[in-house]
Amino acid sequence: MRVGRCSENPKIFPAAPNRSSRAQKCRVSIQSARIRQITLDRLGRTAKGLTALFDELTELNVRLVSLRDGLDLSTAAGRLMANVLPSVAAYETDVRAERILAGQAAARAKGKTWGGSEKGRRIKVNDEQIRLIHRMKAEGDKVAAIARATGLSRPTIYDRVED
Repeated sequence: MRVGRCSENPKIFPAAPNRSSRAQKCRVSIQSARIRQITLDRLGRTAKGLTALFDELTELNVRLVSLRDGLDLSTAAGRLMANVLPSVAAYETDVRAERILAGQAAARAKGKTWGGSEKGRRIKVNDEQIRLIHRMKAEGDKVAAIARATGLSRPTIYDRVED
């Protein structure tokens, strides 16, 4: 029996869940009724997505065998484990998110901050640069030339010219 390898082709098993059905695409490309997959984590991103894929493949009479996980969807035990493993992975993700939020709350309670800058507009242009911008603009220089001379971006130059 020839083994179809749909997982190796990203057009057949796309990563984004909102694309057309993976099993529908696989229906066209599979020449046999068996898919060999190294791991199940490459088939879908969510437990719900994997369960839907398993249901579609079962409806199409496609046999999915995971080599590393030791699962075969044609058996009752394989179908049970194929639905339990994504649920455990989703649980681990939720617990990790809860721990992160708890850690952030504890850090905030201690007065820690991270990321971003001070509130308000951050001034990165010094007085010397402002004088140079106005002088070069008065001389008729282009904004790109002023930006190169001052080391500032063109939008920053435009902001300072308007002041």
